[in-house]
Order: sequence, then C-alpha cells, then structure tokens
Amino acid sequence: MNSDSIKRTALVTGANKGIGFAIAEGLGKLGFAVAVGARDDTRRAEAVNRLRASGVDAFGVALDVTSDHSAAQAAEAIEKKAGRLDVLVNNAGIGGSYLNGEQDPTTLDLDVLRSVLDTNVFGVVRVTNAMLPLLRLSPSPRIVNASSNMGSLASQTGPQLAAYAPSKSMLNSITAQYSRRLADTDVIVNAYCPGYVATDFTGHASDRTAEQGAAVAIRLATLPDDGPRGGFFDDDGVVPW
Repeated sequence: MNSDSIKRTALVTGANKGIGFAIAEGLGKLGFAVAVGARDDTRRAEAVNRLRASGVDAFGVALDVTSDHSAAQAAEAIEKKAGRLDVLVNNAGIGGSYLNGEQDPTTLDLDVLRSVLDTNVFGVVRVTNAMLPLLRLSPSPRIVNASSNMGSLASQTGPQLAAYAPSKSMLNSITAQYSRRLADTDVIVNAYCPGYVATDFTGHASDRTAEQGAAVAIRLATLPDDGPRGGFFDDDGVVPW
C-alpha cells in the first residue's frame, strides 16, 4: 500500500475539552483518525465517545505532557495503532495561579513559573521529540503549537502574567528553532494564537467559541507542502513576535 493512501492520523494533546476537543473534532471531520491525548482516563474516554458519536474516528492515548515516560508510551501506543503520525497539535497548556500575586513580576512565585514552563514549554519539547520519529514517516507531517498573543514581545497584550506570558514567548522561540532544524525536511512547524475563547481556561468570559479558536490550528495542520514555516499566526494572519 502506498503511504499516501494510508489514513492520516493526528494527535491533539489536551484534547478532552475546550479548544483541543474542537481541534480534534475539526480534524476528524476532515478525515483524520484522531488520537485524543489526555491524562485523565475518565475525561479522555468521554471525549473519545463524544467524538465517535459525531462520526469522528477517534481513539484515546494516555498522555501526561510533564512526564518523559508518558510521552514515550504515548508514541508507542500511536505507532502500534496507526504506524505513523501525520499531525501533532501541542494544545495542552496551563495558565498557572495568579490571584495572590504569584504572577506579578515583583512577587513572582518561582514554583508557579516552573510548573507553567514544565507544561507549556518542556511539555511541547517532550511530546514533539517523542513523536518526531513517527512524524518523519508521514508524507506531509505538520506540527502546530498553541501559543498566545500574550507571548508577543512586540504586542505585549493582556494582563501581566509573568509565568504564562513568558512561557508563550519561549514556546514561540522553540517553534522557530524546530522549524530551522527541520527546514530541509517535510516537517512543517508553526505556532498559532486561538484568541480569547470561551473555555474553562478563561472562565468562559468570551463570545468567541472553541470552534472559532480551533480554526487557525486546523488550517496550519493541513497546510500544503509549500505552506509557511516557523511562523506565528491568528485569524488575521501573522502575529508579531
């Protein structure tokens, strides 16, 4: 069988709810088999069932992005199930506590900073490096990293969150580094900002839906082979670094 004729498979981390679930559903509607990456067994199973009920070919993958062992096991599970990986969406992320000055730069709680970096940056590196061997087996591999315009050093939007915002700045830089390293391969790597979306993460304090936030990620996940590399995008196009 020609590799191009094999059904494409996508892994979305943190796919049990919110934007991650919307990305999984959107890619599934485009014909991808979707691996729902999540650490909570019950929520992961519920998400898979919801996706299947909507006609998506979905399966669950136990994945804690803060664990090297879990990332390696997730790669083994996907290899066994699908043989390769075509799309990786690094969606899992945390905001970190902030209500008591933990993310005021003058009173920054370093434990909060470490925790946010471990998920939002180190987690992306863990999962990406675990999945790269499977991505290299795809004829058109894509990596999409969920960032935020709060990480834009040029725009400096949003509240002062001295753990979360810098984590996204670093993620943008890591994205650029991966893109440079993989420039002579078929692997296309980009970052995106979903915007201020009504999810648990934002306390649902927005009119913007998870599906609207997922749209840019889905577009980047399905870029043509001559699509942009190493960029940062939102609905309106390129986001300044």
